[in-house]
Amino acid sequence: MKVNCIAIDDEPLALDIIIDYCSKVPFLNLLKSFSNPVDSIQYLMNNQVDLLFLDIQMEQLTGIQLLNVLKSKPMVIFTTAYDSFALQGYELDAIDYLLKPISFERFVKAVDKVYDKLQMQHHIKNEPTEPAQTIPAKDDYIFIKTEFRYEKVDFNDILYIEGKGDYLCIVTTKKKIMTLQGFKKMEESLPHNNFCRVHKSYIIAIDKIESVERNRIKIKDQHIPVSDSYKECFQNILEKKKLS
Repeated sequence: MKVNCIAIDDEPLALDIIIDYCSKVPFLNLLKSFSNPVDSIQYLMNNQVDLLFLDIQMEQLTGIQLLNVLKSKPMVIFTTAYDSFALQGYELDAIDYLLKPISFERFVKAVDKVYDKLQMQHHIKNEPTEPAQTIPAKDDYIFIKTEFRYEKVDFNDILYIEGKGDYLCIVTTKKKIMTLQGFKKMEESLPHNNFCRVHKSYIIAIDKIESVERNRIKIKDQHIPVSDSYKECFQNILEKKKLS
């Protein structure tokens, strides 16, 4: 699968670096580069672009302003010399935020995220009528369908499950597993004595909780919110486990 991208930066040297890096990544297809962001608008309107390498602080038009002009927005990796824009960049759902000077290793890490996301979207798009399946376990594990195979997942390894659009991310002690699966079906497959829905986007493993404070659950490095809709149920489970 190829990722069609364009690069926009009013610094010639910075633009040359992005062009060079793109040529070294097999799945990147750099369609065009622009030193003037205004010139890129018409191109973006008329061409299918998956990814935008976008500088933020430019004279003609800032990267933020450019995104606000576009009706259909590609995925974005910001490339900038200013870390002060990081929060605003993430609020715009940027895939990543690269600070100049950008190393090739850091560049590859960012574009890998794009590739993984497009792969998952492609999988969802091309299998719209095939429901994701979970084979319930008789014991202490289940088989989860991910891409074109089934993976065995031990209940004891699951830390939490996070909803990401049309699919779920099962975070285990070993790795993350993406699957086309609804929360309802997943809940039915998990042991009710140790798994609890605490938010519209989260199911957590009770025995992996490290702490609970102000309606936030800490599991490893993740802080998971407890929403009002699931708060009472979660509190009841804590009482049964004698955690509160």
